[in-house]
Amino acid sequence: MNLLISIPCLNEEETISEVISLIPERIEDISNIHVLVINDGSTDKTAEIADALGAIVISHKRNLGVGEAFKSAYDFAVDHNFDLMVNIDGDNQFDPRQIPELVRPILENKADLVIGSRFLEDKKIPNQSKIKYIGNKLMTLLIGRLIETNQTDVSSGFRAYSQEALYNLNIHGSFTYTQETFLEFAAKKLTIVEVPVKVKYFKNRKSRVVKSLLKYIVNTVKIIIRGYRDFFPLRFFGTLSIIFLLPSIVFSSIFFIKFINTGLFSGNLYAGFLGGFFLFLSLIFGLIGLVADMLDRIRANQEKILYKIKKQKNKIK
Repeated sequence: MNLLISIPCLNEEETISEVISLIPERIEDISNIHVLVINDGSTDKTAEIADALGAIVISHKRNLGVGEAFKSAYDFAVDHNFDLMVNIDGDNQFDPRQIPELVRPILENKADLVIGSRFLEDKKIPNQSKIKYIGNKLMTLLIGRLIETNQTDVSSGFRAYSQEALYNLNIHGSFTYTQETFLEFAAKKLTIVEVPVKVKYFKNRKSRVVKSLLKYIVNTVKIIIRGYRDFFPLRFFGTLSIIFLLPSIVFSSIFFIKFINTGLFSGNLYAGFLGGFFLFLSLIFGLIGLVADMLDRIRANQEKILYKIKKQKNKIK
């Protein structure tokens, strides 16, 4: 078993050395461990330090975002036929010594994706801001409702991926990837497992990912909506159709009840127009849903072909 440990970094010269040094040299059932640092446009000595410590370094000329950093690591893992990939942040918030716990469910064929959950044990985390805590909870609740599963941490960057998971992944979001993977894996019926992990938050340290909380929320929600639309199109557009059908029923009822009682259309014409307008929108979204569902079959077939190409390519190697 070959394991790739990917560390996305943006100006982490103060912590990258400790993160790499804490990675276990040996893990049961793992024959080779390789460390990959994705230098996402750092302007400090992150890349030089990582290279001096023996890590493989891939550098982006400018900061492209967490999603693009993950894509670079994912492409490297697939191209070099790794059996597993662990993703861990370079800021030393997570403990690399827990990597064996993270990969164990995959090695035992119990999971395709393992999430290092900060909240599984429901313990208070020192120095974590209330806003981020509430934001994580709301995001987890939203994803849980969308994919009908009970997760505790959909934003954790400490994760392990099986080779099957890597072959199935096709990430599109540049800003982040953590929530999108849940939608994709749920659509493809892959198994997601959580294990509890420790996390540290540091006072007065500004997040290099969440520079603006509002921007983070807006961009993350956009990725979630697009992912849900793409992976569950009939459910997505069907929900919109029902949302517009409800006011159509209300206004149409007002219009026809008035007509039945008085025999006149006047006085409630607005209700008739609104009822017809919302019914039109409901039908449009219903039809879009049916068309999108047919296109989803094409997408699914294309991804199956891509999956087989990835597997065949690595068999040849």
